[in-house]
Amino acid sequence: MGFIGVGGIAQDRHLPSFAHTEGVELTAVQDMNDERARQVASVFDIPYVVKDYTELFKMVDAVTISTPNKFHSEIAVAALDAGVHVLCEKPMAMSTAECEAMIEAANRNDRHLSIGYHYRYTPEAKVAKELMENGEIGDPLVTRVQAMRRRKVPGWGVFTNKDLQGGGSMIDFGCHLLDLALWLLDDPKPVEVIGKTYNRLSKTPGLVNDWGSIDPETFNVDDHVTSYITFENGLSMQFECSWAANIKEDHTTLSISGVDGGMDVYPFELY
Repeated sequence: MGFIGVGGIAQDRHLPSFAHTEGVELTAVQDMNDERARQVASVFDIPYVVKDYTELFKMVDAVTISTPNKFHSEIAVAALDAGVHVLCEKPMAMSTAECEAMIEAANRNDRHLSIGYHYRYTPEAKVAKELMENGEIGDPLVTRVQAMRRRKVPGWGVFTNKDLQGGGSMIDFGCHLLDLALWLLDDPKPVEVIGKTYNRLSKTPGLVNDWGSIDPETFNVDDHVTSYITFENGLSMQFECSWAANIKEDHTTLSISGVDGGMDVYPFELY
């Protein structure tokens, strides 16, 4: 396994996980910050550090991409075309066209492409998926999703850099729950989306923020998103996510109401 981009998520999640996964050999790393790449290689006992990510491809069977979102598609397509399997951090890419290019590259090279939507693998989600496939609640009618944080705008890294990330709370946090909801619903085709993005709180001088400092003058991504989605099968979804909401406490909820019953995913309950 090779690692392209070895910032916080790679060091805290991917590298420790793969280091303890049977059959995986940590082989090479690449990062725009060469000093950081060498430090990470030393900590995780990785033999090779390269300056150009394409040098990794001849050394490994697969790569994990943990760069800023702007570079996901470019790197993934290059890796797939080199015959290397890809695990790419979420979100998949910055646009539909970039996502489609990644899928096309995986198909034409017969390689695996996976995106880091790990909520699908939580115990609650796996139980919910099995019950949905078995028709336990009948045809789903209404889905409600909330991925809400109170005053937790990430004040580190490039989370609030629109050029590199493409967005804020939605593309960073909300996408996990949106992906999970769509997966549970068997990916229905949307026909209408009504949405609204906000960032007034994060542009307020003197904002109290639990996750570091942010500059209200330069803040230009969303910190709160609301939407209503209608699908071609008549199903609807109420969706909301936030980094900065003035709510009592953080909460993550996903509920589905069907013809014969309903469920909450977090915590799991069938009724």
